[in-house]
Amino acid sequence: MSGHNRWTKIKRKKEAMGATKGALFTKLIREVTVAARIGGGDPEHNARLRSAVLAAREANMPADNITRAIKKGTGELEGVNYEEMIYEGYGPGGVALVVEVLTDNKNRTAGDVRATFTKGGGSLAASGAVAFVFDRKGVVPVKKGPSEDEVMELALDAGAEDVLPDGEGGFEVRTDTGSLMHVHKALESKLPVGAPRMMHLPKTTVRVAGETAEKVLRLIENLEENEDVQHVYANFEIDDAEMAAIESRV
Repeated sequence: MSGHNRWTKIKRKKEAMGATKGALFTKLIREVTVAARIGGGDPEHNARLRSAVLAAREANMPADNITRAIKKGTGELEGVNYEEMIYEGYGPGGVALVVEVLTDNKNRTAGDVRATFTKGGGSLAASGAVAFVFDRKGVVPVKKGPSEDEVMELALDAGAEDVLPDGEGGFEVRTDTGSLMHVHKALESKLPVGAPRMMHLPKTTVRVAGETAEKVLRLIENLEENEDVQHVYANFEIDDAEMAAIESRV
């Protein structure tokens, strides 16, 4: 299992324990609201909203919260107008980062993100300076249970591009951006799938170790603690044994 996947597991554990549940709900509500504003309030005809609603349900968000967020997006209830922004930058060791943001105050968020990069030993970069390191793909998580052959056959039949182990006994089904919802709908009645999402997946990785590895993880965590930041993607790789040692101290 890659260190990157192990770090994702640590974050899920924190969310499950409730340590970051409030912040997670805030981010999910914003995504539901923006998705409804852009594509309408019907998840069956709005792929982004369907993905956002499924993610909210997976996080055990109350149904009333989801409904209110949709109505704020469609204008049935008064709500905040969030703007989508993407920041690109470099962390310690030359690790590339893409930061997705939903904000109601661009100036505040830009200052906060820049300060977090600087304090964490990184720096913001110009638009396009980092994005080329990543591919924009759809990902459908498959939970532990079915075999790789079973997942592969069903996923490819549904139009997926690839299937990769997630390091925890499950799999990631990867698709092109336009096929994500079709593949998810085709698999959800046959496999134990999680909420689908669009992701920035690194084409190449940078291996980091020691103090540099800890600084990279700290920078990512500090960015994710900002309520305006929805997702942080990075192309770091950390040795499994070292990642396990870091995990024991988290």
